[in-house]
Amino acid sequence: MCSPEEAALLRLEEVFSATLARVNSFVLQPLLEAAPEPSDPWGRECLHLLQQLHRSSQQLWEVTEESLHSLQERLRHPDSISLESLLLLHSADRVLQVHLDKYWQGQRKVLQQLLSGVSSEGSVGTALVQALRQPLTHHVHQYVLLLLSLGDTVGERHPTQELLVHTATVFGNLQSFMRQELDQAMATQALWHTLSNRLRDVLCTPAHRLLQDSQDIPVTVTPLRAERVLLFDDALVLLQGHSVHTFDLKLVWVEPGQDRCMFHILTPEEEFSLCSKDPQGRVAWQWKVTQAVCQTLRGKKDFPVLGAGLEPSEPPTCRCGAYTFRAEGRFSQATYEGEWYWGRPHGKGTLKWPDGQNHVGDFCQGLEHGFGIRLVPQASEDKFDCYKCHWREGSMCGYGICEYSTNEVYKGYFQEGLRHGFGVLESTPQTPQPCRGERYIGMWQADQRHGPGVMVTQAGFCYQGTFQADKMVGPGILLSEDDSLYEGTFTRDLTFVGKGKVTFPNGFTLEGSFGSGAGRGLHTQGVLDTAALPPDPGSTRKRQLGLGVFPVESRWQGVYGPFQDFVQAGCPGDLQEALLGFHVQSSRELRKSQEYLCCKRTHPEDHAARMEDILEELLQHRTPEALQQCLRKALNNSLHPLGKLLRTLMLTFQATYSGIGANKHLQGLAQEEVKQHAQELWAAYRGLLQVALQCKGQAPEKDEDAETRDLQVHRLVLPLVLPSFYSELFTLYLLLHEREDSLYSQGIANLSLFPDTKLLEFLDIQK
Repeated sequence: MCSPEEAALLRLEEVFSATLARVNSFVLQPLLEAAPEPSDPWGRECLHLLQQLHRSSQQLWEVTEESLHSLQERLRHPDSISLESLLLLHSADRVLQVHLDKYWQGQRKVLQQLLSGVSSEGSVGTALVQALRQPLTHHVHQYVLLLLSLGDTVGERHPTQELLVHTATVFGNLQSFMRQELDQAMATQALWHTLSNRLRDVLCTPAHRLLQDSQDIPVTVTPLRAERVLLFDDALVLLQGHSVHTFDLKLVWVEPGQDRCMFHILTPEEEFSLCSKDPQGRVAWQWKVTQAVCQTLRGKKDFPVLGAGLEPSEPPTCRCGAYTFRAEGRFSQATYEGEWYWGRPHGKGTLKWPDGQNHVGDFCQGLEHGFGIRLVPQASEDKFDCYKCHWREGSMCGYGICEYSTNEVYKGYFQEGLRHGFGVLESTPQTPQPCRGERYIGMWQADQRHGPGVMVTQAGFCYQGTFQADKMVGPGILLSEDDSLYEGTFTRDLTFVGKGKVTFPNGFTLEGSFGSGAGRGLHTQGVLDTAALPPDPGSTRKRQLGLGVFPVESRWQGVYGPFQDFVQAGCPGDLQEALLGFHVQSSRELRKSQEYLCCKRTHPEDHAARMEDILEELLQHRTPEALQQCLRKALNNSLHPLGKLLRTLMLTFQATYSGIGANKHLQGLAQEEVKQHAQELWAAYRGLLQVALQCKGQAPEKDEDAETRDLQVHRLVLPLVLPSFYSELFTLYLLLHEREDSLYSQGIANLSLFPDTKLLEFLDIQK
């Protein structure tokens, strides 16, 4: 037996279905047919929204027809078709979504956009408002009443009671949501009449919905001045005269104050407080602002009403967003896009200045901190200085790589944004100074060469001495391509000047005073000693520079340091990027396309999962044979932390000893580095192993003694890493032993000219 409420629902659906059909036929369809093809973007947007509204209305009509059909079947066959079969009951959430997401949301957009310039008293405006709002409002209201009445009729023990309560609640929520939406729209419409034309032009946009006005619940602002405070669904606005201060709610943080009548607002560049006359006013404003921030971050309105959504009502302190800085300072006019924390860039992000300067990397409390890459445009078209470096509190600090637009490349240390400490600079041969086209290996201070240094020129000269404020000072030694040795003082372009001594390859020495004049070449006054015996080849020709001047254990500590920090922090996956950052595209590729600045980063959970697998694998391969295979695999893998560390060390090695730096007098320096790199890589493996043991709750391994460590380094690690440095080492060896190899080759060639009998006699073969 069907109840009167079911019959009433049937009539309600029939009326609503007919109403929707009339809306489509007599309101929406004529508007669409009468609308000319728009030529401007605004017209196209209005037409698009009207078409969307028509589609939404059609979908609502279709689901209403389905509901009507299920009611008709129930009334025809009450004994065989149960109450639960009604679409309105068994698919209440689906019906709600059609009302909420399709029809109601489409209606709101059209009313915002299409009617923004039409008076509500006008014929089109009145027709649409009446056609769209009233039938839906009445329909949902009747749904709630009939469903509640039907629930009372069937009784608490009826099997459909739970479904009826759920459906009544769903549409009750929709009714509250619609009422709230309409109240906000009416309050927003009333607001525009209270503002001056100038303020209305700035604030009056279809998207704005007013949530709170300080004229209704008064608040004052400190230390900023504001006559009026407006809270919209996407922005907090302070009005002072004709001035408008707008704060995007995505980048607004709310913090309770110590005063019961006050709370604080944090934004990227402003920090101020809102103070009400009483605690109730403060609670109302703080709650409204907090919920509006939550809605903005979620990108959708709360349902059923503001602040009553299923998701947490407290906005996250860490969030993502974009903001252009306006205040004077280093970030002025720059746009930051990335992660934020309490109003400050914090995490990974991108900074872009109007002049083309870009910075991508890690930030901490509003400053560049961690690994980052910066491109600085130069005067020449499409030329940039590219800095790949570790940053600390807004300045480059630690190890970095700089590729300048002049094609100079620096790899070394920074302090407070300036080159400072050990570093290698390769200059281009095109520059006018005679000794450019050189490689400087040595110490820096305040962006200038300062302290002990070795300089190798493209012409094959090798200088070792002291620099001060970018100039050579005091005595030094100069080795030329023909193995002549000069000990004394120099000019900037390596010309002999002052007292000095020249040792020639044949052992002759020239000691005295040296100088040069315009067009006169080198001149000297001194003593030429021709009585000396030819020197031992190892004394000059095989002299090694830099040994003992730059301690090998501290030479590249800035590369080892970040890895040690990574291990000490427990190998968090999201810190791996700092180890990989030096291997991004070259600056030349960056100059062609800056798309990489979007920073395509893998998800932190992906990093964490990979680190778990890496640490687990270390635990499973600890026997000598398995360990060697495990290390080989790790060092050859560009995604493994050990592989990343090795590749960074290879970059420093190539920067020092390839190209211009391929000089026989640097072989000893290079051999020292390879041995030290092997030691550091073994220490890195040991650090990862200890983290793996700790993660499994196992006891850490005991520290190795020096003898055991050296044995493992030479037996396991050195053979694995040598191939990575072999090319440069082999070149240095060939250059150092070039004369011996030449004599040996000549001897072989001479022997090949002997007849067989002479060759046998030479080899002392018995006749």
